[in-house]
Amino acid sequence: MEKRVNLPITRDMAREIKSGESVLLSGTIYTARDAAHKRLVRLLENGEKLPFDIENATIYYVGPTPAKPGQAIGSAGPTTSYRMDAYSPALIRAGETGMIGKGKRNAEVINAMKEYGAVYFAAIGGAGALLSSCIKSAEIVAYEDLGAEAVRRLTVEDFPVVCVIDSCGNNLYETGRKEYLDSDL
Repeated sequence: MEKRVNLPITRDMAREIKSGESVLLSGTIYTARDAAHKRLVRLLENGEKLPFDIENATIYYVGPTPAKPGQAIGSAGPTTSYRMDAYSPALIRAGETGMIGKGKRNAEVINAMKEYGAVYFAAIGGAGALLSSCIKSAEIVAYEDLGAEAVRRLTVEDFPVVCVIDSCGNNLYETGRKEYLDSDL
């Protein structure tokens, strides 16, 4: 069964989403990859204002392709998340509650998620065209010089993800593997 979540995700909401749950996200998410993350964390370190409100924000690790006529965005598949691991704990402390990407996260990210209340969702790699159909609007809000990696504000509707790591640190990459190895398959 899929859980529907209207964004933004508060810290209390993040604590209700469990590892392994299929979730359909609707509302506003932001895009940022490693170059943008580095700039965002630098702003935080200098006590400067971020180009968007990080409180209860969900960030999608994506560098979309250009939109074709009549589309809000081009193909928008997830980027490997570990590239953001050096920056994610600072953004979680600052208020970020949701992350969307693919692949494992390091212990520092998971510890920050547990301490502050945040979740990590996986989107299906290789399904960027399908995922882009759930994106209803896209606008650049910062770092246009980064091209595809600029920070964008997206409006999404029923954007399909799976909670891989919840705010208790339960990790589907570990529990799913263990379940498979313990099965009679």
